Amino acid sequence: MKITVIVYFLILSISLSINHLHAQQAEKSTVSGYVKDSKNGEKLIGVNVYIKGTTIGTTTNEYGFYSLTLAKGKYELIASYIGYLSVNKELDLSTNTKIDFEIAEQDIQLQEVVVKAEAEDQNVKNIEMSTNKLDIKAIQKIPAFLGEVDVIRSIQLLPGVATVGEGATGFNVRGGAIDQNLVLLDEAPVYNSAHLFGFFSVFNPDAVKDVKLIKGGIPAQYGGRLSSLLDVRMKEGNSKRFAIQGGIGAIFSRVAIEAPIIKDKASFIIAARRSYIDVLAKPFLSGDFKNAQFYFYDLTAKVNYTINPKNTVFISGYFGRDVFGSGFKFNWGNATSTIRWNHLFSDRLFMNLTAFYSNYDYLLGFGGTTANDATSSQFDWTSNIINYSVKPDFTYFLNAKNTIKFGAQSIYYDFRPGKAIITSGNNRSDISLPPKYSLETGFYIDNEQKIGDKLTIQYGMRYSIFNYLGKGEAYEFSQELPNVRRSVTNTTTYGSFESIKQYGNFEPRFSMNLELNATTSLKASYNRMAQYIHLVSNTAASTPLDVWTPSTNNIKPQLADQFALGLFKNFKDNTFETSVEIYYKDLQNQLDFIDNSDLLLNRYLEGDLLQGIGRAYGAEFYVKKNKGKLTGFVSYTLSRTERQVSGLNNNDWFPNRFDRPHNLNMSVSYEFNDYWSASANFVLQSGTPVTFPTSRVQVQDYTIPYNIEATRNNFRVPTYHRLDFAVTKINKKKRPNQRWESNWVFSIYNAYNRRNPFTIYFRRNQTEPLNTEAVRLAIIGSIVPAVSYNFKF
Repeated sequence: MKITVIVYFLILSISLSINHLHAQQAEKSTVSGYVKDSKNGEKLIGVNVYIKGTTIGTTTNEYGFYSLTLAKGKYELIASYIGYLSVNKELDLSTNTKIDFEIAEQDIQLQEVVVKAEAEDQNVKNIEMSTNKLDIKAIQKIPAFLGEVDVIRSIQLLPGVATVGEGATGFNVRGGAIDQNLVLLDEAPVYNSAHLFGFFSVFNPDAVKDVKLIKGGIPAQYGGRLSSLLDVRMKEGNSKRFAIQGGIGAIFSRVAIEAPIIKDKASFIIAARRSYIDVLAKPFLSGDFKNAQFYFYDLTAKVNYTINPKNTVFISGYFGRDVFGSGFKFNWGNATSTIRWNHLFSDRLFMNLTAFYSNYDYLLGFGGTTANDATSSQFDWTSNIINYSVKPDFTYFLNAKNTIKFGAQSIYYDFRPGKAIITSGNNRSDISLPPKYSLETGFYIDNEQKIGDKLTIQYGMRYSIFNYLGKGEAYEFSQELPNVRRSVTNTTTYGSFESIKQYGNFEPRFSMNLELNATTSLKASYNRMAQYIHLVSNTAASTPLDVWTPSTNNIKPQLADQFALGLFKNFKDNTFETSVEIYYKDLQNQLDFIDNSDLLLNRYLEGDLLQGIGRAYGAEFYVKKNKGKLTGFVSYTLSRTERQVSGLNNNDWFPNRFDRPHNLNMSVSYEFNDYWSASANFVLQSGTPVTFPTSRVQVQDYTIPYNIEATRNNFRVPTYHRLDFAVTKINKKKRPNQRWESNWVFSIYNAYNRRNPFTIYFRRNQTEPLNTEAVRLAIIGSIVPAVSYNFKF
């Protein structure tokens, strides 16, 4: 009832504001348009467009569009963006006016561009907090594993972001599991963001334009995950001229081609990568490994067409796969496709309509059959999660002080947890699991409002509905003691699209920015998030074989309430950006498992699942240097993430597997001159929790470790620390009209040869079988040098 009243007053206040403000529009007009890169025609996200000498301004949206409603008169309009030269345009606003900007990078001198010394202080002035934005140029400066630029490994250096270990898939944000991150590629979800078991991400850097990570204060237009949003936007393709870029590295090569189809109206980009470890190793393999397969590849493509000033269409897609095998088959991959339509109903009402398809699948197989061989055997297992979605989003630029966003989204899920066939001679056994279906729908409204010159607030509400649907069977389980497998007591059969279980949740959102002075602001945020799909995994790190499952009559949706407070301060004309944020996150219905649970191809999996509560809290410190020869950032996170589940750890709180109380990251880059630069990373993190035996049982000549106290995550692996270096040799243009540019990157990963433990396990001593020894498992246990060559034309 209380939430309903809140929603009523929220909608009523927005409606009254709109009616009141509409009455004031008679003496006002709107200036709107797009901001693009002058070199390639790419629309730029987050450009600051403002009136000189005032605090009136706005920023471009995800499609480079801006709109400002002002009193009629003469103004000087400025477009300003980090790394670009600012542009001034005179504006005589007597009627609605369209003004587009094309701005140039700072190293490109254009006569019509006026350079301004305006401070780049958006981190202080905008409403966003708990947000990190990395453009691809910043990511390219960070030393990378085997010299290959990588999106996911770059964001793991940011405050509040961690991973369970080297080479682990995904990332953890503010105490959340990896399935609690919504990873979007051009608005389509990516369910496994890793190649090569976590060493590389699926995002080709040559096709990426913008990367934004939101850890808190998540706007109402996003839902479905508890912890974070990673929004990766692809390039649109060069609309000015034909261009090629790529690279040749130690483990894979890549190439991207982009060009106009119709100059300044339509363009495309195609980017591809393929690893070649298998090709290089093939001459040295023999015996059982002669036909071994171990490689990955991906293809990214996008085309856009500006039909007219009011309509633009985008079509983009991704297809990637990892393939491994030597006497067995193992491969997995993502496929996504997105169609988007941008439409301007007026100078102030912008719409983006998105439809996407996403499919993550894997295959595991052993053995093989031979004709007329009664002794041959084979096992094949495939699994998928498929999504179809439609999402209309509207932005109404009411005036210079109010920007209203509203919209909806519907996602249809098709879960196929396992099609598994066992063949032995002429006998064939089908142990497949039935598919599951669900429909998730959300509606939202949100307003960003400026109150005076110092205070900005953003308030909104999202309501989500989740339906677990037939065709299929739903099980009811007995109520056993906690941490004991439950047995099935009843089975009900449902027809196609028949509702088995429905959930609904209100998800309020609020953010605030109070400017204390020109270089300092205080920010606060609150958001409630609901998550209806779950990743089922009880391993130390997620694997490609983990299975997604919907909320059911037995699995409740996960919920999270997060509060955050931050102080943001810039120094020395914004040369230094600093921030301190504290947060607290309360989590409900967190998924866990009974001891000795059976998760794979288990028809009655829900009987092995437990749900409990969680909490995560901490402080994040961030210092970034933007200007000068030496640039970079230092981040430190002090945090805890714990959970409590009835029947586990004696019903006490215990640390999550990804709990790292201390997390220090440093990334710096130094430009010696126009030809040489160097960069370095340093990482220092607390070890992750593990469950170790506290006793042992001896049976004849065998020693069996045993946890007599029944505790979870009762020890930690040793501290993780690593130093990386990279040196870049830049081949500058020799002539003004020369288009070929290139550089060499020489890198050293794990420079001082640290054997960081991924985990520790126990085994019998080979010479003294009655003794048990601990073994440190290191994924990267040596220095890893690499050379890569990058080019663009």
